[in-house]
Amino acid sequence: MSSGGHTTVIKRVLERRVHEPEAREDTTATVAVMLRVLPPPHALLSIRAPDTRKHLEQRIHREMLDVLMCEEHETLDQLREQFRSVVITDSLPLVRRIRAQKLPREPFILYIAPSEDLEEIDSGLFAGADDCLARHAGEPALKARLGTARRIAELEEVLRIALIENRELSTTDELTRVASRRFFGKHFPREIDRAARYRRPLSLILCDIDFFKNVNDTLGHAGGDEVLKQFGARLQESLRRGVDWVARLGGEEFAVILPETNYDQALDAARRLRACVADRPFQASNNTVEVTASFGMCNLQQVPLGDRKTADHMLRIADAALYRSKHAGRNRVTATLMPMNPVRRGVNEIDELLSR
Repeated sequence: MSSGGHTTVIKRVLERRVHEPEAREDTTATVAVMLRVLPPPHALLSIRAPDTRKHLEQRIHREMLDVLMCEEHETLDQLREQFRSVVITDSLPLVRRIRAQKLPREPFILYIAPSEDLEEIDSGLFAGADDCLARHAGEPALKARLGTARRIAELEEVLRIALIENRELSTTDELTRVASRRFFGKHFPREIDRAARYRRPLSLILCDIDFFKNVNDTLGHAGGDEVLKQFGARLQESLRRGVDWVARLGGEEFAVILPETNYDQALDAARRLRACVADRPFQASNNTVEVTASFGMCNLQQVPLGDRKTADHMLRIADAALYRSKHAGRNRVTATLMPMNPVRRGVNEIDELLSR
């Protein structure tokens, strides 16, 4: 803790360093690795003409596309049961039916036209196909079209995976599986706006594991990580599912957000959290270790509308309360009731209750 009462992590949150450019990895290299390890895209081959079907079966190799043969009437059911990123068909009605469906993901459709006539090719494109190929096209043309289908399917899959993983990494702390600091920075102000809109109370609890450096020094960083994981889990198990939430601000510091929770309810919750940490030993690196934490709580009975500084004020007040818990001997809860206008009263003048 710093002498001013604000932890380094809280300072970083309050400074809102969102405008600083973040280091970016070489995305080209990352995409190349992801493409290399992906299996061949799954494809459906739904061909009416028997000779064309047999011809394509012989020319589409498994390392190019993982093909499943199916009848035309089975194609939509197959897509719904297990998504296939590529569909190869010579049926215009099937192309139209696929495009008319509200599927979670759209497959790449390669239409096999009956001839090289431009009207036949255009009809496939107008029906919704992504690419068209004449039935009797040569080997180079077929290989090129299949290669295009595979590249697009692979790139879409890489993008989908990247978006899912990026969303998870940006919202979830990788170690403890609680919300991340970035998520807290975005959603805590939104909780404040919601509380103000509906004239509901809001409570914030900041907590910090006591003497965590000793845990790392004794058990090593691997043991410290195990304690952090269990600590995050214990905080969550004592809260209302789907309402309250926990975020890791960094290191051994966490925030607990209690929507629609008045002062007394929040104080009870903070006391339960303190006991939940202190009353049961932690298991780390095949050792049993006693862990305690200090808590600072800030409650706002009625959140003011339109005050953009409310988040900063609540953080500062909760952090000051946390500092008092540390200064008073740790393993404690300090609760503060935030006035409607905290600017008129200094943080040190705010009413508090120190409890253990």
